[in-house]
Amino acid sequence: MLLRLLRRNKPAQSVPDKCYLVVGLGNIGAEYAATRHNIGFMILDAWAQASNVVFEPGRYGDMAVVRDKGREFYLLKPSTYMNLSGNAVRYWLQKLGLPPERLMVICDDINLPFGTLRLRRSGSDGGHNGLKHIAEQLESQDWARLRLGVGHEFAEGGQIDFVLGDFSAEQREQIPALAEKIIGGMRTWAFVGIDQAMSQVNSRPKSSNNSA
Repeated sequence: MLLRLLRRNKPAQSVPDKCYLVVGLGNIGAEYAATRHNIGFMILDAWAQASNVVFEPGRYGDMAVVRDKGREFYLLKPSTYMNLSGNAVRYWLQKLGLPPERLMVICDDINLPFGTLRLRRSGSDGGHNGLKHIAEQLESQDWARLRLGVGHEFAEGGQIDFVLGDFSAEQREQIPALAEKIIGGMRTWAFVGIDQAMSQVNSRPKSSNNSA
């Protein structure tokens, strides 16, 4: 089904009603793979691996489809680089024929301690360039986003180096558990609704040790 979608030039007509687009934000390239800014990619990779599916290259990014009890989750890792993420999101929403309320974007957040999760049904971009471009392209802020705190242990002017830096060894060990919680939240969002998903996901990290 995915290959058929990639080859068609008009919105897919076979996509079921219970279909969702989940976008993990990041930058393509091996040099960015393990960086804080790529946590969205990491979460989707964990979901695909747990579901025994693989990503396939497509327009504006790599896509995998997870089928779960009648729901279909289209997992998208944009290939546009972070600052142009909206091009991929707009294209795939139109391609799949989905409204913005079927969209979920997962990204990093330097304003939150490492491991803190914040799921919202809408909101501002908070200074995140990927979210900003998506809002510009969709001409709306009314779509769900899940921010994963990566910490903010950097000196003034060091933001770019920090988000493009790697997680610490201790933090890397915690990512699988965070991914599992996020995946559960995404399933709750699809099966029960955003309110229940927010109650389930939103949290502060268990440990106060957020060193990078």
